[in-house]
Formats: sequence, C-alpha cells, structure tokens
Amino acid sequence: MNLTVLKSKLHRACVTHSEVDYEGSCAIDGDLMVEAGIHEYEQIMIYNVTNGERFTTYAIRAEAGSKIISVNGAAAHRASPSDRIIICTYAAMAAEKVADYKPILVYLDEENNVTHTRQAIPVQAA
Repeated sequence: MNLTVLKSKLHRACVTHSEVDYEGSCAIDGDLMVEAGIHEYEQIMIYNVTNGERFTTYAIRAEAGSKIISVNGAAAHRASPSDRIIICTYAAMAAEKVADYKPILVYLDEENNVTHTRQAIPVQAA
C-alpha cells in the first residue's frame, strides 16, 4: 500500500505579489525552492493562514534571492500581498517506509528569509 505524505513545506511565507493577469501558478524564489526541495512545475498545495483559503496550483521559479512569492492567475483571487501562506508538496511512498521518512520543513519570517529548518513537526500538547 502507498500513502501520501508531506514531502516539504515553506511555512508562513509572505505573499509579495498577486497577479491575476499572469499565467497561472505560484512563483517562488529559486533559492527557497531549492531549500525546500520543490521542483519547477511540481504540484503544490497552498494554505492561506490569513483568510483560510486552500487551493492547488504548481510552482514556477522566481529569481533566486528575490524573496518573491507570487500567486498568479485565478489563484490570485485567493491570496493578496502580505498574506501569510503555507506552501506544501506531497509524495506517494510505500507504507513500510513512512516510519523512517523525514520531510523538509522550511520556516520563513515576514520578509521570506529562512529562520530555521526542521524535519519534524513538534507534538501538539494540550
């Protein structure tokens, strides 16, 4: 049996652009894509922390070092500049390999600088 698991995420990225008239997708700073292991044209899920929207699109590369996170095309109606979003990728994996698997978790500040990385999400306590 295969399971779908979190492959990587950019946690609390700040949207810098929202371009309705740009060809669809989400442009992500090339350095951030490398840090999170996100491939160009890979399917991504976006969770908008600011307004609660959740949607699927694909990643395209923005200029490395630009700190750009641009939500484009129809998806631009679901995110505005300064919104905080979580960008996730997922992968299928054999169930017996999941116990040893570690995702790439990249945490960002309000200017899309990497603050730290992890390979596990802390256990939520009461």
